[in-house]
Order: sequence, then C-alpha cells, then structure tokens
Amino acid sequence: MAKRLGKRKIDSECRVFNLQWTNNFFFVQCKEKAVCLICQETVAVFKEYNLRRHYESRHKDKYDSLQGQIRADKLSKLKSGLLSQQNTFVRQAQLNQASVRASFRVAKLIARSGKPFTDGEFVKKCMDAVAEEVCPEKKDAFNAVSLSASTITRRVEEIGSNVYAQLQQKTKEFDFFSLALDESTDVQDTAQLLIFIRGVSANFEICEELAALQSLKGTTTGEDIFDKVCQTMEKLDLDWSKLASITTDGAPSMVGETRGLIGRMNRELEKRGLTAPLRVHCLIHQQALCCKVLKWDSVMKVVVSCINFIRAKGLKHRQFQEFLSELESTHRDVLYYTEVRWLSRGRVLRRFYELLPEINAFLHLKDKTVPELIWHLAFLTDVTEILNSLNLQLQGEGKLICDMYSHIKAFEVKLALLLEQVKKRNFVHLPATQNLSTENPAVPFPAEKCVEALEMLKAEFGVRFSELHVHAKEIRLFQNPFVADIDEAQPSYQFELAELQNCDVLKDAFKPNSLIDFYAALPNDTYPNIKKHAMKMSTVFGSTYICEKTFSRMKLLKTPMRSRLTDEHLHQCLRLAVTRMEPDIQLLTSQMQAHSSH
Repeated sequence: MAKRLGKRKIDSECRVFNLQWTNNFFFVQCKEKAVCLICQETVAVFKEYNLRRHYESRHKDKYDSLQGQIRADKLSKLKSGLLSQQNTFVRQAQLNQASVRASFRVAKLIARSGKPFTDGEFVKKCMDAVAEEVCPEKKDAFNAVSLSASTITRRVEEIGSNVYAQLQQKTKEFDFFSLALDESTDVQDTAQLLIFIRGVSANFEICEELAALQSLKGTTTGEDIFDKVCQTMEKLDLDWSKLASITTDGAPSMVGETRGLIGRMNRELEKRGLTAPLRVHCLIHQQALCCKVLKWDSVMKVVVSCINFIRAKGLKHRQFQEFLSELESTHRDVLYYTEVRWLSRGRVLRRFYELLPEINAFLHLKDKTVPELIWHLAFLTDVTEILNSLNLQLQGEGKLICDMYSHIKAFEVKLALLLEQVKKRNFVHLPATQNLSTENPAVPFPAEKCVEALEMLKAEFGVRFSELHVHAKEIRLFQNPFVADIDEAQPSYQFELAELQNCDVLKDAFKPNSLIDFYAALPNDTYPNIKKHAMKMSTVFGSTYICEKTFSRMKLLKTPMRSRLTDEHLHQCLRLAVTRMEPDIQLLTSQMQAHSSH
C-alpha cells in the first residue's frame, strides 16, 4: 500500500518577501510576517496573491489614486508611523526588563548587607525622592522598579537558587575537596550546622563556598550531624573518594571515634573501600584552649572586679570617663572582658595596664583599694599579647594548612626562647615587664610563678598540636618539595622528587608565596603523584574560621527583631553574604515576564 503523503505547508516553503510589494500593496516585512502599513494587519505567508487580495479588498479605492512622488511620500510617512509604534513597544519592554534587573540587584544588596526584606520599600522611597530632585522626567522609570517586601523575598530566593546551581556545576569539576563544619544556635534556639566546602579542579582553581546551612530541630548528636553531611554531599553530587579532609572543633559529637561525626565518616568510607580523610581539629580553637592554661585568677579577678566597679553603675562610669578626659589620657574608657572572644583578654589587659595609674587614682577617690599585682599584670599582659598575635596570624579565609602550621612551629620556638630568657631575667620580648623592671629594679620579680606558667603553656602546645605534627612530612612536602627528604618520602613520590629537585628550571620558578601557581604549571605526566598530593593539601581547612565568621553574620541577620526569619531565607541570605560567585541576573531576568511596579 502506497504511503500516504502529508499536506504540504505553504509557510514551510521558505518564500522571500519581494520589495516591490511595498510600493504595489503597502506591505513591509516585519520579522517572519508581512505587515500592512495602512491597517497594521499581518499576513503570515509571503505570497503575492495574499497581499494583493488584502490590498484590493480593503485599501485600493482610497490609495490606488496615489501615484509617483505622492505615493512615495505616503509610504514614507506610514513607515515612520509603524517604526515609531514598534519603537514604543520595544522601549517599554526594555524599560520593564531594566526594572526587573534593578530589583534583582537591590535584592542582592539587601541580602548581602543583612537588611530586612521590608527595607526594599524604604529604598523605593529614597529613589523617588532622588528622582524628584535630580531627574523628575524619569520618575516613572524609577517607579517601575518593584521593591515590595514580597518581591524582594522572591528575588532573594531566586538569586540564592542561582548561586547554588552554579556551585552544583562547580563541584563537578573538583578533583578533591575538603569540608569544614561547625554548629551553633540562633536566637530561636535552633541548632544551625554550617558546612563549608573547599575544592580544587585539575588546573588548580580553588573554590571555597558555603555548601549548606542545615537546621537541627531536635538533638545534635554525631548521628544527626552525619545525616546532614550525607544529605549535603548527595545534593551536590560529591564523590566520597575525593574527600581529602574534615575540619571541626573538639566537640564530642564532632570528633568522637565511635558515635561522633568523624567516627561515622571513617566507617562509611571503610564500607566503601576508601581510606579515611585527614582529620583536622581547628587550629584556632586549639590555640584558644592552650591559652586557658594561663588562668592566673589572682590577676584576672582583680582586673574584672575593678572594671565592673567602674562600669556597673552609670554615674561611676560617667565620672571615670570625665576623669580620664580631665587628665587628657590616651584612652577614654576601660574594656569589658568577654571570655568566649578569642582576643578579649589580651585587649582588656593591655588597656587596663596602660590606664593603671588613672584607675588607681580614681578607685582611691572612691575609697576602694587595689591589691598590688603590678608584676603579675605586666607579665600576663605581655604573654597574652603574644598569644593574640598568633591567633591573628591563624585567622583569615583561604589560608593554606602549610602556612598555618609554620605559624604554630614558629610560636613553639618563640615560647622555648622566651622561657629560657625569663629564667635569666631577660625581658627583651616582654615590653611591659621590661619597662617595669627598668623603672622599679628594687621590686622583686616573681620568677618562679612566671617560669611555671610558660612551662605549662609550652607543654600544652606540645600536647594540643601533637596530632598535627604527625602530618609534618606531608605538609612540608606540599610547602616546599625541593627540600623534602627523598629517603623518608613515600615510594610513590621518590622518583618524582628526584626528578623535580634536580630540575633547575623548576627550582628557579618556585616561589613559596605563589605555591598554587607553581603546582598548576607542573607537567602532569612527569609529576602526577606530587600534583595529586598538592591538590589534596591545598583543599585542607586549617581552622573553622570561616564558620565562626559566618555565625557572626547569622547573629546580625537573625536578631530578636527578625526572629521569624525562616531557615530557608536565613540560608539564602548567608549564602549571598559569603559567596564569591556572582548571580546570573541576566539569566534570571530572561526567565521571567517583566511587569512594571504597581
């Protein structure tokens, strides 16, 4: 049986518009259709019969008498009218698109600044006020931008989803990745788990982003945290075999070998036939724990008592500030001590020590005596300031583990040096103690207690960072492969190290401050194992600093005044606040129909 032929479609014949039809029938081509210049009706098919029939049936009687230049002038006038009409629609469409893009950009700024979504309405009033004064003729254009609370909410959701989609695409390029986790509670007592990811691609492009903010509504056990981590890895389609390290604080739910997150992660990897990732206990957290050895309650209790005496009552506080002003003191007030803040003790002690004469004078005026603790105060101020310097060196985003480890090792050397010098009453690195020794040589120095404090601090550092020292060779190999001991290196690295250490060109190109660029330029076929090791080490989080910083933002975002902020909106706001990716606003605008604001 012969195959039945389908109907032939005329509009698929690729007909071409004939320019003579404009003069003959008052039609012009507009995109894929012919448009009548007189009535603006369209004809779908470029066929002379169709255009002639329309012209003769509707316009011939009126326009057929127009000939020569008169007909040409009429055609020109009708073309101009049609073009003007089309331009009006185009301009309106462009204005609508621009207003949508503007609302997206304002929403992004509001989210990144941690402002309430309702602030969009305030921004709109500000824009109107500026437009009225600067460019009143464009006030309607500003009014077209929709910045209502509901619009800003939708925009933030769409921008956050766009950035997350970009992250999902980015994670597909990772050769290795590491995770940093920390948990805290918000103003509603909801436990919030932050999970950050740092990944590296084959060409050593490092990406550090917020992987997830997971809300824990009930318990916060190791099992709960493990389930949320698995959920996050599944959503980002992460390969477990590419997990290089996990960085957490020292909470049992995190580091527990049996029921904690680390123990559960190790068992999961063992079940999959994979090796356990490098486990890192946040170096800043460990440094802060080491500082607790220097309690010296005999000093801190007196300092805190004096500060509270001055600042507890409004009248005394004002009198003290006025007292400092009359004496033209360098500082205008004492600082409150907050134990949980890393740098608080050092700054409080330094300010208290520098204001000690003024504080003593003021307290005597108020009939309050201060115990004599000048030596202990000076020594504790100096040592705490040195510890604060280390803390500041360890802080910061994107730090490599090798740089942080160098700071730890350097501090341990400084501590040993300081201990030997204090034993000999050499205070060259302790400025407050040195000045006191010079000004009051007759006052006996409590050497035994100070030496004991430094020895305890040294011992604590040795214990706290012993786990990190176990990986010293791996870190050193990453930091500078040219000085690595070939004999002590793993067999898979030995031949490659021998080749690398005897290549003068690469040796000359090596710069410690551009480590990532150096490894990116290494030939992959010659040094595959060294590059693989460098990829893993470059992703390691040395601390959970980025989590702590993000929690500080969370406290500013979800305040008692914004306690109804949902977990999803909190997540989107935090993502936009910390991300290094830029949302594709052009794509978001093109995916929606533009409407002017009401």
